[in-house]
Amino acid sequence: MSDHKHEHDEACGCGHDHDHDHEHEEFVLTLTDENGQDVEMVLVETFDVSEKVYALLLERNNPEADGIILRLEEEDDKMVLYNIEDEEEWRLVEEAYNEIVSAQEES
Repeated sequence: MSDHKHEHDEACGCGHDHDHDHEHEEFVLTLTDENGQDVEMVLVETFDVSEKVYALLLERNNPEADGIILRLEEEDDKMVLYNIEDEEEWRLVEEAYNEIVSAQEES
């Protein structure tokens, strides 16, 4: 995915205190891949690691493809997504995500 940041508004489904009209509302955003192609991504879930919030995104038209995890940060009352570029941060996020997946599979 490219190195741009993507802003979204109060209806972003990011897990923060925003008003929602529909509980099953699908939050879709468009990212640009390394080939310059726009890819529609669906925000599947958010989770916290070391007081930071991360979002799992899957391709809307290809749910079998590998998902991506981006860091969510609030800037000027908007949520902004960032690539995780620090190896240590990525290791912690990956461990936390694997624990979430294991917990879901057990229940």
